[in-house]
Amino acid sequence: MQNHEPALPDLDDLDLRILDQLQENCALTNQDLAQRVHASPPTCLRRVRRLVEEGVISRQVAILAPEKLGSTLTAIVEVTLDVQAAERLAEFEAAMQAEPAVLQCYRVSTGPDFVVIAQVRDMPAYHALVHRAFTAAANVRNVRTFFSVHRAKFETRINVRG
Repeated sequence: MQNHEPALPDLDDLDLRILDQLQENCALTNQDLAQRVHASPPTCLRRVRRLVEEGVISRQVAILAPEKLGSTLTAIVEVTLDVQAAERLAEFEAAMQAEPAVLQCYRVSTGPDFVVIAQVRDMPAYHALVHRAFTAAANVRNVRTFFSVHRAKFETRINVRG
């Protein structure tokens, strides 16, 4: 029997320290990063490049404060499709990937087919999103939306030691 799962990269303690620091602040210079993880700058640079090449670091981004940009409404949307054939699921995923208001899209089990997290300016922008992404889509059977009234935690950090 063959194992079709991709091989996990072999990460040592230095790799984990680098990942921890970059999750905290990916704008660190290589010199600062090396100092914080107790490695030489050339070693640190090689490790970061390897982590990027192996896909452990998929991208480095700035995390924005939506309220500072006037985008104050977070919608958590459950979507159930009429037809769950593989190509129809893939079509919906592609539509969500193309929608700028959609921050995250998860195919889930037990319950709806998808959970979508969207960030919009206000209720009219949400209604426009619903029309564009869900109402106009012929394969969407049911949409159920929850609106965030308070965000107690928002984190992008992954526990690399756990």
